[in-house]
Amino acid sequence: MSPTHDFHYRVGARVGGFRPGAHAGLAFGAGDDFVTHATLFARPDPRRIDLRASLRDPRGEWLVRLARQRSHIPVFALIDVSASMGFGTPTRKLDLAADFVAALGRAAAAAGDPLSLSAFDHAERPELRLAPSRQPGLVAQYAEQLRAAECRSGAHGGLIDALAPLAGRQAQVFLVSDFHRHDDGLDAALDLLGRARVTPIVIWSPGETEPPAGDGLLRLRDLENGRLRELWLRPELRRRWRSAVAERRRALDLHFQARGIRAFYMSDPFDGDALTRHFLEGA
Repeated sequence: MSPTHDFHYRVGARVGGFRPGAHAGLAFGAGDDFVTHATLFARPDPRRIDLRASLRDPRGEWLVRLARQRSHIPVFALIDVSASMGFGTPTRKLDLAADFVAALGRAAAAAGDPLSLSAFDHAERPELRLAPSRQPGLVAQYAEQLRAAECRSGAHGGLIDALAPLAGRQAQVFLVSDFHRHDDGLDAALDLLGRARVTPIVIWSPGETEPPAGDGLLRLRDLENGRLRELWLRPELRRRWRSAVAERRRALDLHFQARGIRAFYMSDPFDGDALTRHFLEGA
């Protein structure tokens, strides 16, 4: 069975706010998540009178049931459009990011959550910004803009600027990148998102993670600065290549796990079912 692009996310902790949505909330309201009883005088809602509890009440009070309602949560996705995201075989990493963004638009609309989108390289890219929306059609148009975007800068300084509006806010945040050379600014970015639920979407191309077959002279171009290198490909170099990829993944995982975050490593094609399982397993 081929993978589907659609997925569903969930937020592990209860969310604040009074607007109804799909996630377990903190506010009292309509819902079936019973919390406690209150007197009818304190909560004048006769529709929620609990006759059995009222008959057992030693003070003879009319009691109503209080439940927590399900609430919405703002969703944000920040997409890396630096030079390395323009690479990928057979699919560019930026095209995979666009597939994810389109699927996220449908997932957020199904959950009733407002979705905001932003992109960055050495600075925030204002032409690639989408205000909060619950319309998957607008998000699909944004995904097409993303496919056409130029990946020209090798820097990532715009990440902090793009995240600044989220500082201290409760939200579900997706960081979409290959996370090459992000180490310096990544801690500062995660510090801004102390109250948010963060899900890193790590996009690596098979052309990066698996060396070419066969021995011979290989010309490599640095994805960020464009410099060329020549290497003689041999079994030992292939072993070191794979080892370096495994070590980079280990380092990223440890970096995120120190903050209670689990990254999702995207495959080609994007597998929405795998991302849904990632959330069900406690991402």
